[in-house]
Amino acid sequence: MAHPVDQDTFPGARWSPRQGPPDTPAGAPALPSLLTAMGRGLRNRCPVCGEGRVFQGFLAVAPACEHCGTPLGRIHADDAPPYFTIFIVGHLLLPPVFWVEKAYQPPMWFHMALWLPLFALVTTLLLRPVKGATVGLMLKLGFGGAEDIPLENQDHIRGGRHDV
Repeated sequence: MAHPVDQDTFPGARWSPRQGPPDTPAGAPALPSLLTAMGRGLRNRCPVCGEGRVFQGFLAVAPACEHCGTPLGRIHADDAPPYFTIFIVGHLLLPPVFWVEKAYQPPMWFHMALWLPLFALVTTLLLRPVKGATVGLMLKLGFGGAEDIPLENQDHIRGGRHDV
């Protein structure tokens, strides 16, 4: 039988997205679908309620949603968003780069003057929405920061015996 996790006994306890946001009454709306959670994150909105903000700075994830209390700060979406962003920007901008080179054969300084600033600008503009969508994805899939909890405490978090 699974027991609820006591935050005082296990201060680093993992919040489970199946529970809904912490401290929500029974019957509260369930976690939205994967596409809804990612879409809300893409728009800098809380993946759970769609009201609060995901970020408190340019790329710093807010500790918790100010509207529903979902602990967004426990989601470590740090490495994947740049890879996703580079993948997207490469697919958007490399075809025009190759087309311009094939059609006009401009000098290299032209490529550097045109494409480097454009790549930097598009990457910077897309990084924040992609990171928000990644936060929504990770929240929906249950990546809630359990890596911060000592292994001996994780049995209690995952519904094991609660002998304390």
